[in-house]
Amino acid sequence: MSTDPFSDILRLVEPTSVVSGGFAAGGTWALRFPAPHQIVFSAIASGACWLRVDGQRAALRLEAGDVGLLPGRRAFTLASDLRATPIDVALRDLSGASETIGDGSGCVVIAGRVALDPFRAALLLDALPERILVRAASPHAAPLRWILQQLVAERTSTLPGSDIASAQLAQLLFTQLLRAHVADSPALPAGWLRATGDARIGPALRLVHDEPGRAWRVEELAKASGMSRTRFAVHFRAVAGTTPLGYLTAWRMRLAQRRLREEQVSIAALATALGYASESAFSTAFKRIIGVAPRHYQRAAMR
Repeated sequence: MSTDPFSDILRLVEPTSVVSGGFAAGGTWALRFPAPHQIVFSAIASGACWLRVDGQRAALRLEAGDVGLLPGRRAFTLASDLRATPIDVALRDLSGASETIGDGSGCVVIAGRVALDPFRAALLLDALPERILVRAASPHAAPLRWILQQLVAERTSTLPGSDIASAQLAQLLFTQLLRAHVADSPALPAGWLRATGDARIGPALRLVHDEPGRAWRVEELAKASGMSRTRFAVHFRAVAGTTPLGYLTAWRMRLAQRRLREEQVSIAALATALGYASESAFSTAFKRIIGVAPRHYQRAAMR
């Protein structure tokens, strides 16, 4: 039984987090990273530095224990002094565990990237803001501090399995960053990320994710959430940005996309599994949501 829509969606986009950079810097320094076109995260293991993202007016001071995430849309600079002339680098240029800039005494940064399934990445990327920053003082930062400590230990370890341990810790760091963002942000935009963190509609979302092929009625979902039909419908749209049945349809189409790409499944069988009375009804819904007929989508995926 599925009881966690948040995990369901993350599994769908298949995020893979990798620690791909790290450095210790001292003195006056500035590093400019081009837009990576991947989600990137950085954690300040010790010391402090500035973060400036291209196109954003204000720079941010990052302190020890702070962890930030950028969706990869823009270039950014990390620096001890924003007046310093930056050196152009990429995360792959800082792949060693002991990269040192200057005397290395001022700041230690661990950085990484998150690769997504290219065909479903937009589901996550469209839900992310320009940046996520969890301060060390946040009540949700304690798990991040523990993960960060373990990452530092693995990055400097000669124990067998340190590479895979680092990758798994990076994956956990990314998941915890998203959790903290949902918990710390009082005004998330309407969408699935906000919806999966909303306790009031949580029971209804779990039902939908557990049985996406069932012909759910709004009254059933409202009852599961302990609300009247009208109050449930209004609240659901406010946090999810769509109606309950609209969410159900969109989730069904995401599942259909995955199966059409990964399995030799007939359109008729898929339509039945997802609760449609006919292949034509399913095809109409798929084309409306995805923009192309399922048969054409499947053929393109097989090329």
